[in-house]
Amino acid sequence: MVLILLQIRATGSEPAIALAVLAVSVLAIVLSLTIALVLIRGYRQGPGHRGMLWLAVGLLLLTTIPELLRIGLPTATGIDTLGRSLLVSGCELLGLGIILWAIYRGGTY
Repeated sequence: MVLILLQIRATGSEPAIALAVLAVSVLAIVLSLTIALVLIRGYRQGPGHRGMLWLAVGLLLLTTIPELLRIGLPTATGIDTLGRSLLVSGCELLGLGIILWAIYRGGTY
């Protein structure tokens, strides 16, 4: 509850809009974690499924971690907008790179 109140105050907008943005972020985190868990289960089914593990890692770096950074950094740290943007974009680019690597390697290592 404290996190929500801190985020509402940090946005500088209407509380309803801030709550809606936070709800959408939480939904994105939950959905990406669910998809990553499905991919990890596929990886654990046996040999030859390593591509699924790399897809899960890429997805987490593309969606989950950037969303957590967008919420957590302004709430818990004094990192400015430029620093936050660089961290989030760097994480997303790394995730995209891992996903592309997993796709073009074909999952066979």
